[in-house]
Amino acid sequence: MLRPTRLALVVVAAVSLLAAGCGGKSGGSHHGGTDAAGFTPPKINALSSLGQGEGQVNLVSWAGYVENGSNKPELDWVHPFEKQTGCKVNNKVAGTSDEMVSLMKTGQFDAVSASGDASLRLIAAGTVAPVNTSLVPNYADIFPDLKNKPWNSVDGKMYGIPHGRGANMLMYRTDKVKPAPDSWSAVFDPNSPYKGHITAYDSPIYIADAALYLSTTQPALGIKDPYALDQKQFDAAVNLLKEQKKIVGEYWSDATKTQQSFQSGDTVLGTSWQVIANGLTAAKAPVATVLPKEGATGWSDTWMVSAKAQHPNCAYKWLDWVVSPKVNAQIAESWGEAPSNSKACALTADKKFCDTYHAADAPYWTKVHYWNTPITQCLDGRKDVKCVDYAKWTQAWTQIKG
Repeated sequence: MLRPTRLALVVVAAVSLLAAGCGGKSGGSHHGGTDAAGFTPPKINALSSLGQGEGQVNLVSWAGYVENGSNKPELDWVHPFEKQTGCKVNNKVAGTSDEMVSLMKTGQFDAVSASGDASLRLIAAGTVAPVNTSLVPNYADIFPDLKNKPWNSVDGKMYGIPHGRGANMLMYRTDKVKPAPDSWSAVFDPNSPYKGHITAYDSPIYIADAALYLSTTQPALGIKDPYALDQKQFDAAVNLLKEQKKIVGEYWSDATKTQQSFQSGDTVLGTSWQVIANGLTAAKAPVATVLPKEGATGWSDTWMVSAKAQHPNCAYKWLDWVVSPKVNAQIAESWGEAPSNSKACALTADKKFCDTYHAADAPYWTKVHYWNTPITQCLDGRKDVKCVDYAKWTQAWTQIKG
């Protein structure tokens, strides 16, 4: 199922609150922990034991993550959950990560399906609590390379349950783009023969895509993490994107519209998702995707529990439910993402689904740099410089687009 509201996503980040909550340590490894996050979150205790459900749970989610059959009868994992647990599901769909953060700050919601550009803000502000993974039985079957990562853990504590993931691929029309590209240079070459027919993702987080490309093409810049850019590195990425604007035909945030643009041939090359490529292939449009040799950015969504959850027991039951093998398989297929539960792959309707989405292909995911929230404390561990925070990424993106 295409996701037209999925990623207007990383719009206007309220990073000032994150920065305010980011005192303390910086530096160290980029594999989770206080040092990797660059801050010490407020001390909040995780739920110690599960009790009886409170009768309801209030959620904030991306469209398509909490389906009750009202959109498509065959997509309903809400009613079975309600019947099994006695927890009535009340869901608020959010269109952007910024909206999710704002909604969770109200304290009116119990859990949220946060992407990596929001999760660090929620942790730093004390909006979400650590998760006691022992109370989520299906956590044991989550792919190991999704656990204890910089966007979902701090100081060895998990702050959520990984739900699904995807890569931001390079897609191209095979009948128009020749030879087949294997590098992001295809969308950054100022002399591109496809000028005016190139698309780029419309979000400040796209600056990380430029930084990732520069990390290999201009190694002297010393970029180790595309979300940890000092001023010189940041300026180089911004300048590259300003040059790219001259050859971009359109920026996109609506999956349906970008599919239509590729299908019509108005767009022949640019950033996309596997699910969009699948839709085009089904429509017999000549497209292909590639994970370029420089790697790619990507996203990993995490279900997180509010620090002020009024229905914590039902929230935990929901977390376990959505990553149970059958439900996780349903959501992954309907959404177009790799499931997080390793047992979900055996339960997808399309038996090749997990191969297509590289669900169990650990080496593939080492080339994907999952979204994270840039903060002044460099996420790559450097202590001698300050990095550019996401508020300035947002300002720069406005300038880039003009």
